[in-house]
Amino acid sequence: MAGHSKWANIKHKKARADATRGKAWTRIIKELQVAAKTGGGDPTANPRLRLAIDKAKGANMPNDNINRAVARGAGAGEGEDYEEIRYEGYGIGGAALIIDCMTDNKTRTVADVRHALSKHGGNLGTDGSVAFMFDHVGQFLFSPEVSEDTIMNIALENGASDVITDDEGLTEVICDPADFETLKNAFDTAGLIAEEADITMRGQTEIELSGDDAIRMQKILDRLEDLDDVQEVYTNAVLDIE
Repeated sequence: MAGHSKWANIKHKKARADATRGKAWTRIIKELQVAAKTGGGDPTANPRLRLAIDKAKGANMPNDNINRAVARGAGAGEGEDYEEIRYEGYGIGGAALIIDCMTDNKTRTVADVRHALSKHGGNLGTDGSVAFMFDHVGQFLFSPEVSEDTIMNIALENGASDVITDDEGLTEVICDPADFETLKNAFDTAGLIAEEADITMRGQTEIELSGDDAIRMQKILDRLEDLDDVQEVYTNAVLDIE
């Protein structure tokens, strides 16, 4: 989410995550398993696994839980065989949605996603219907308290493609996914902690929603994020909710 309400949306998202830590851990465990399965259990040779481990530590997951999930994904012990699947759809006012899932039952998952969208006025699209509206990027979001000049100097010296500060003082750093780790290490070394740091799908344009439309769109997002099989939800909607 971007624009004048981006900072409010980040705080809302973090509050939801804090309130549902068990669900957040479940999603991270799935990501650890799939990352280890697809790229091997050695994080030094598996960037996706390194990022998943960083997320796990950021969510205060115990090392034993992390190690068990990685071991299961790498083939040690039994575990669910999760399949990655992406759905595309529309929310309120034509806002685009990308919904990334991990599931052991695609029939269940697509039914749940379709219902979550339709219940509040959205609908499921076909493959490729909205993906072209998004860029696959590395993204860092820094709170207004962090010096914009310091962020910019480090960002531009370490491969960032863009640095954007909004009217609330939130600074967004964009990079190619291949440069994400270099930038993250540079920020960490400088002691700059991002509110969010991830490889994500970023909308090329934004659709601003306010009033009842924004409330309905937030309900769609919340309902999707509450689904057990949903890992990430991306949208180009900007929600103006007081």
